[in-house]
Amino acid sequence: MLHQPNCDFSFSGLKTAAIQLIRAEKDNIQTKADIAFAFEEAIIDVLLKKSERALEQTNCRQLVIAGGVSANQKLREQTQLLEKKGYPVFFPALEFCTDNAAMVAFNGFMHLKQGQQDSLNVDVKARWLITEVRA
Repeated sequence: MLHQPNCDFSFSGLKTAAIQLIRAEKDNIQTKADIAFAFEEAIIDVLLKKSERALEQTNCRQLVIAGGVSANQKLREQTQLLEKKGYPVFFPALEFCTDNAAMVAFNGFMHLKQGQQDSLNVDVKARWLITEVRA
């Protein structure tokens, strides 16, 4: 995934592999903890490298990490590497690091409250590349 020059990522294969390993370990708590640690490390590594690539490709100079994942303390600590490279990283306060679905619903509510409406005519795709999204 990191060897591709794009900014796409998917953790479904990694998640499946981790689940299978954990199930195979049955009662070995230490091995399960080691797998969880490695899983978290791998995901953070990909997120930060792909984020840096996106910043470079778009000439953006700062990064906002929001949603449920932004509550992860290790991710917050690791972003210092981006900051050392000149990319300030911003996180919401922990009490606002909720699931994105809740934020999207709240945003929709606020728009509706202001009398704004969007068409419900949308394309639904299981995989939707960021390059295919229109504003």
